[in-house]
Amino acid sequence: MTETTVTTQEGPDEAVPQPVTAGPGPGLLNRLRAPRRPRLWFEILLIAVSYWTYSLIRNAVPEQRAEALRNADWIWKVEHQLGIAVEESVNHGVNSVTWLIVGMNYYYATLHFVVTLGVLVWLYRSHPGRYAATRLVLFATTGVALVGYYLYPLAPPRLMNGGDFVDTVMVHQTWGSMASGDLKNMSNQYAAMPSMHIGWSLWCGLTIFALASVPWVRVLGLLYPTATLVVIVATANHFWLDAVGGMVCLAFGFTVARVWYGALPYQLPKLVPARGGPLPPKPKKAWAGS
Repeated sequence: MTETTVTTQEGPDEAVPQPVTAGPGPGLLNRLRAPRRPRLWFEILLIAVSYWTYSLIRNAVPEQRAEALRNADWIWKVEHQLGIAVEESVNHGVNSVTWLIVGMNYYYATLHFVVTLGVLVWLYRSHPGRYAATRLVLFATTGVALVGYYLYPLAPPRLMNGGDFVDTVMVHQTWGSMASGDLKNMSNQYAAMPSMHIGWSLWCGLTIFALASVPWVRVLGLLYPTATLVVIVATANHFWLDAVGGMVCLAFGFTVARVWYGALPYQLPKLVPARGGPLPPKPKKAWAGS
């Protein structure tokens, strides 16, 4: 194979590839899209303000009880037609084992936040180049869920009229649920569709599976959203179809990140230079465990 050359008046010279950053520099849009090292103070502030805003908007959506109950009846009817309406059996079966259902109540109330924040911290420390894009997936997922809460109020199974579901938090008097007991007035009771327990846990699971280098940790990443699905049904907080809604929202979040960054978050460079340094290399196709 011959070398690529260019011909000038003085004779042939080797072609010198020009760097992407040659010239006046990348435009504003490219600079915004480029992976960069996140700032700790900004991320803490952003997450705190974002969650406060999310909670404020979610709880400000009118609790349209009548419509939410009608929608729950419709969901329950559709699941019967599909042959997947087994939530009540799961709820009663798990509720009969006190230590198991109590553990699931605490799981539902705590891990939703603890694991999600833990994955964000891990990304910040170990995958700074992928942090912003992966965080964007989470934020876009949560943002579109707010639209669902507004357009489609839905009562959880435990609040259905004429249903035989067990409100496991009320029965076992466990701590921490914003959906039952004295804290129920602080949370919108009819924002069950989509399930962000599934949206967030699946985001955590996929991120861990794609980026962790230890095989058993990757397996745990996949088991986490699976266990969460069982928990949200066993505690009568969601229908199966609420979980489907959470998955659809997550797909939307990944689409937003893919359009903005031009690659899936896990394909972006793991590490990035300090601010003001050269741009990172182009995304790679293989990312698992890197």
